[in-house]
Amino acid sequence: MAENYSFEYFTVQFPTDRQYVAHVEINRPERLNAFIEVMWENMAQIFNKLSSDPAVRAIVLSGAGAKAFTAGLDVKAASEGLLSSDSDAKIDPARKAVAFRRHITAFQDCITAVEHCEKPVVVALHGFSLGLAIDLATATDVRLCARDARFGVKEVDIGLAADIGTLSRLPKVVGNFGWVKEVALTAREFGAEEALRVGFVNAVYDTREATIAAAFKLASLMASKSPVAVQGTKEILNYSRDHSVQDGLRYTSVWNSAALQTQDVSAALMSGLQKRTPTFEKL
Repeated sequence: MAENYSFEYFTVQFPTDRQYVAHVEINRPERLNAFIEVMWENMAQIFNKLSSDPAVRAIVLSGAGAKAFTAGLDVKAASEGLLSSDSDAKIDPARKAVAFRRHITAFQDCITAVEHCEKPVVVALHGFSLGLAIDLATATDVRLCARDARFGVKEVDIGLAADIGTLSRLPKVVGNFGWVKEVALTAREFGAEEALRVGFVNAVYDTREATIAAAFKLASLMASKSPVAVQGTKEILNYSRDHSVQDGLRYTSVWNSAALQTQDVSAALMSGLQKRTPTFEKL
């Protein structure tokens, strides 16, 4: 299976001791896992593929190397490309704006691929987790971090408003607009304990290795449940977050009118009565 997930800056593995769990690792440690354009595209390809892979039920996302999950956008590469100051004065501003909008939307879609992945994604953050790291983390389902994690919404330091997801998702993750505005408008860094206090992360662990181990434990537990139930739960939670309670209830009734017909319900109930671990078909 691994040969179908071959990418230069990502390592995708399927640990034999973690059934139905995939491990996606950002792999550009010599540049603190900073993102260049091809990495955005590859990430979307990976998560779109994992989303429909019947052999995968949960995903762990981490960064290679001891220093960083990701330091965010590779500013040097971006300054020579999309953010280059070179400009052709003959280009109509409206047409240039359309080109920029298309680029931004394409990058947003790469992050949204993580959120739209049908499988739950647990991210293990460590070291420098800046800028794009926040965009990416807020698109995952559960966030864990190491004690050395250093977070920051850094875009104002390079003359930008964060445009890939942080400003839309982070307030909903932590439920505190004042705190989000503070860190986004100042670009100040914050650590693991503050991230835990405001609800950005679920738990803090002593080391990168311990964080990844905890992520695998959590992902394995999710993967042991009915894939029909897990997929539906993630879908309904994300939908309900962005809609009214009444809209969420209606969507749930429509979704479960189909999903409740699964054999997984009887399999789970019988396993509980018989005190055994249930098994479920691939989805």
